[in-house]
Amino acid sequence: MASPAPEDLAVTRAGLDDWSVIKGWAADESWNPGLADAPAFFAQDPDGFFIGRIDGEPVSAISVVNHGTDYAFLGHYLVRPDLRGRGHGLTTWKTALAHAGNRTVGLDGVVAQQDNYRRSGFELAYRTARFTGTAPASDIPADVRVVRPEDIADITAYDATCTPADRPRFLAHWLTGPGHHAAVRRTGDRVTGYGVIRPGHDCPRIGPLFADTAEDARALFAALTAEVAGRQVAIDVPQTNPAGVALAEDAGFTPSFETARMYTGPVRPYAEERVFGVTTLELG
Repeated sequence: MASPAPEDLAVTRAGLDDWSVIKGWAADESWNPGLADAPAFFAQDPDGFFIGRIDGEPVSAISVVNHGTDYAFLGHYLVRPDLRGRGHGLTTWKTALAHAGNRTVGLDGVVAQQDNYRRSGFELAYRTARFTGTAPASDIPADVRVVRPEDIADITAYDATCTPADRPRFLAHWLTGPGHHAAVRRTGDRVTGYGVIRPGHDCPRIGPLFADTAEDARALFAALTAEVAGRQVAIDVPQTNPAGVALAEDAGFTPSFETARMYTGPVRPYAEERVFGVTTLELG
């Protein structure tokens, strides 16, 4: 029997109902997807998710989520293992990338795909290491507290200084999603950092962890890990932030997975030194 060819593939936009299949594929790749990520992802750009089918059966997926007029982020690039190497991924990729238009596109690429991404015009910005370890039992610092509704506007403004694009729709869901625990640190009326820990397929994930200083980051890290003391936890740390790497290592975490942040063009300047933990490798 002949193998299905790329021309047999129908790539269409995906809905929330489709995404349970994609989350399962991501879990099979040991990407440890969050259990309640999809509503926040779709809130940012509901038209940015694509699925490829052959005879109605899902075989490929990708997301190209637009953040404003200048920036998009690519993730969830997956092909069912038994149908890889037949062009289905490339067909899905080309169809979805058109959604970004002239925007700069970012991604967090696994090592095996980075050469392919370079050939598609992506350039390395920095490398990220996923650190995993047992969450320490810590006291919650007195100046760190659970995010309240009245904090969200300030956190959204703070987040915009730590990322290449504003993302208020995403954050409205990310800060309040099922099982998500969000913490904030303030000095007077000013936010000096915030973080989120959420349940994942394999273990809880911290992301983002944004903070003005290493002291702020450590206080937030202690508050977030106190929620899951004694359990395995993961955090994706840019290797360009030595204070972030030191925080993870001092907690006894070890690197288990590596990706590369890559872009097709320039992105707006942001405070990279505040990024102690990436929000999510799937959406930036």
